[in-house]
Amino acid sequence: MRLKLLKIALLLPMVLAGTHAALSDSTTPLRGSNDLTRQVPDSRERILYSYAPLVRDISPSVVNVYAARQVKQRRSPFSGDPFFERFFGRDFGGRPRQRISRSLGSGVIIGSDGIVITNHHVIENADEVKVALSDGREFEAQIKLIDKKSDLAVLQIEPEEDLPSVAIGNSEELQVGDLVLAIGNPFGVGQTVTSGIVSALARSQNGVNDFGFFIQTDASINPGNSGGALVDMQGRLIGINTAIFSRSGGSNGIGFAVPSNMVRVVLESVRQGSDTLLRPWVGASFQAVTAEIAESLGLARPQGALVAGLFKDGPAIQSGLRLGDIILTIDGKPVPHMDALGYRLATAGIGRTVRMSVLSQGRRRTLEIALVEPPESPPRDIRRLAGRSPFTGATVANLSPRLGQEYELEGDKTGVVVLSVDRRSPAARFGFRAKDIIVSVNDEKIVDTEMLDSISRSRSDGWRYVVERDGKRYQQRVR
Repeated sequence: MRLKLLKIALLLPMVLAGTHAALSDSTTPLRGSNDLTRQVPDSRERILYSYAPLVRDISPSVVNVYAARQVKQRRSPFSGDPFFERFFGRDFGGRPRQRISRSLGSGVIIGSDGIVITNHHVIENADEVKVALSDGREFEAQIKLIDKKSDLAVLQIEPEEDLPSVAIGNSEELQVGDLVLAIGNPFGVGQTVTSGIVSALARSQNGVNDFGFFIQTDASINPGNSGGALVDMQGRLIGINTAIFSRSGGSNGIGFAVPSNMVRVVLESVRQGSDTLLRPWVGASFQAVTAEIAESLGLARPQGALVAGLFKDGPAIQSGLRLGDIILTIDGKPVPHMDALGYRLATAGIGRTVRMSVLSQGRRRTLEIALVEPPESPPRDIRRLAGRSPFTGATVANLSPRLGQEYELEGDKTGVVVLSVDRRSPAARFGFRAKDIIVSVNDEKIVDTEMLDSISRSRSDGWRYVVERDGKRYQQRVR
């Protein structure tokens, strides 16, 4: 019955107006809304509208990205045997066989001079990257910037003429229900286009990157679509397709895209000549607001980010932020969860002053906080430890907010951090890993690399040390 009523409702204007003017070109805004830019089809003619003109304009700017890297193979048990090496270990020229791992993804041209944006995971650890245009031309690509935290990467190709590019839209203007197109190259079969709607905003905890702030869409995103374009009905890039939620490997109608405002920040870093993306530093660490915390503070639901630590003389302390405060908005934009806080700060940018609405001791107040570059204080003073200690073979550095951000260490920690460990060193045998923080040795707190280097070179009948790993502390004794 509902379907019949819908058909009658759509055909009634045609009957009233006559066949010579089947339907007028008027538009009907959504009921209860004054927004004339978002409209439902109010006629048969509008239902038959096509995405073809939009796809024709955008598709030349969506490219294929090929990445290749050599994979180290384990030593064969037949090594040294001429017969077995001839058939299993070497090529016909007698050279050891090399295994090449290849990945295929998509990218978007966002600069007519050959700037291409894609996903970090598409080109991760690649020795060679190529970009293929929709017309078949291929170019060697130079990696200008990779940012694992946002899962974005910027490539540069050198075309002989200007290339078609996509304008970047404002992802903050998106609303749930807006129509979108996903364009990419799944399975390497050539460009494909899928349509859908924005099904959610500010999605988090999908395990794709560390930001946890995504546009969710039901437009089918399949393997190979990673790095492709998510565009709105004005042909503007509003996201980079990144991942799908699936148990089978195919699309289940839940796809995720990195918002275009994050893309804009990454591009700005490249245009300023930087090969790394620095994020604003406020001198505070945060934790999620649980249901229990929300109830104890009188919040109707868990929201915001709880201030868990403050860095001495940092912008947060200077602004009046206190331990236990909950940040609810930044420049009027909501912070629904802790992951959203990092995104809001990153897209605000270094050098700006933002207004934060915080819940402090049961009252709401507004603070202004300056967003600055993370300081490198103390200097990192990188050293490779020697001597006859469990730390020999580890390369360490002094922790600073700048180094902590580079190595993705949570919070503003201090002390000495392990950057790398030689494979056959004592440090490797005793289980040290990159990002381990050496807290104390023989009951002495380690304050810098010079102190740890001196201790490592000294003699001791035994070693007692405390290491922090992934936020947990472990104590070890070695004779």
